[in-house]
Amino acid sequence: MSLIVLFGAFALTLALGVPVSFSLGISAVAGFWWEGVPLAVAFQQMTSGMNVFSLLAIPFFIFAGEIMLHGGIATRLINLAASAVGGVKGGLGIVNVLASMLFGGISGSAVADTSALGSILIPAMREKGYDTDYAVNVTVTSSIAGIMIPPSHNMILFSLAAGGGVSVSALFLAGVVPGIMMCLSLAIAAYVIGARRGYRGDPFPGFRKLAWAAAGAFPGLFTAVIILGGVLGGIFTVTESAAMGAIWAVLCTVFIYRELSWQGFVTAVAQSVRTTAVVLLLVGTATAFAYLLALHRVPEHLANTMLGISDNPIVLLMMINVALLLLGCIMDMAALILICTPIFLPVAQAIGMDPVQFGMVMMMNLGLGLTTPPVGAVLFVGCAIARVRIEEVMGTIWPFYTAILVALGLTTYWSPLALTLPRLLLGYGA
Repeated sequence: MSLIVLFGAFALTLALGVPVSFSLGISAVAGFWWEGVPLAVAFQQMTSGMNVFSLLAIPFFIFAGEIMLHGGIATRLINLAASAVGGVKGGLGIVNVLASMLFGGISGSAVADTSALGSILIPAMREKGYDTDYAVNVTVTSSIAGIMIPPSHNMILFSLAAGGGVSVSALFLAGVVPGIMMCLSLAIAAYVIGARRGYRGDPFPGFRKLAWAAAGAFPGLFTAVIILGGVLGGIFTVTESAAMGAIWAVLCTVFIYRELSWQGFVTAVAQSVRTTAVVLLLVGTATAFAYLLALHRVPEHLANTMLGISDNPIVLLMMINVALLLLGCIMDMAALILICTPIFLPVAQAIGMDPVQFGMVMMMNLGLGLTTPPVGAVLFVGCAIARVRIEEVMGTIWPFYTAILVALGLTTYWSPLALTLPRLLLGYGA
């Protein structure tokens, strides 16, 4: 009965349009009340969930991404991508994918990726004769690179939800190859569709201009070098590297690019505070919710049920993927990471999947959910920038979904794709 109260309250509040973080909190409080546990315990669980030192990395990553969004880094990354691959048929589509891969490796946010690159590339693609649906489809699907390619604050949430025993450094490295593979699949889709529609590329500007574009983008890209190099070299912890990345982002945009205005800085700070508050509230309420799930041994029962249906790893992983894809269509990514990790990770481990590999599977699944209706935040942002209705782009987005699903299948069923870099550079699993 307690679980009925817990999930019933959660479903009811969601149906009424209550934000996910409040729905989790309300249903958790209802569950504690029904169990007869003092409500103070519920709030202790919420505060303990947020009072984790490693979570300090999240506001720094978010702030660094916002500074880059307002400081001119996106423009230089687009120039670099355009100089490198803009001459191919459907070139701006491939430029969009490459720019997302570069920007995602700095910002770690799909929404920031879409906002920064989409506001520049979607109008530019229209001016070059590209259809609006194509421009939006490429922009929103390629933005998932911000989740896969490190640094990504969602990987920190996954490590927390997995009980803190999964190395964030290993997760960061594990996202590189699957992220590049996904972007390569999207670039192929962009090329094929672009060629069919007759989109022409711009002439190759020459290696001199390419070198200048690379030099202009290097200070911005150096943010990722600071973050990843500091962590992998043992110079910084993840939290310290996030702070250093944020400091470098400010110095780069103020003193090197000189494009960060005071108003832009204030906007970046305000948006960072707002986003951090939302994430930490989700962490707190999801911790209380997950406590009740653990109390009633829901993860254990679900694992036994799934293993009772089939002991075939291929079937079980397909079931998990389908469940995550469907849930990603209706719920926020951060909340799903915190709720679903304790539920599905034991099942994956029971059939021999490494938790780091499972983390990549979850990131790509839920990242795809950000681009699907009815709750696809990235899809909404892309359509808002292009001033087009979602219905107008959904009919032609399927080839890009297919490209992501191909990368997802490889990440799910071929472990070296995610685990080779962590093993080579960190000795993970040795």
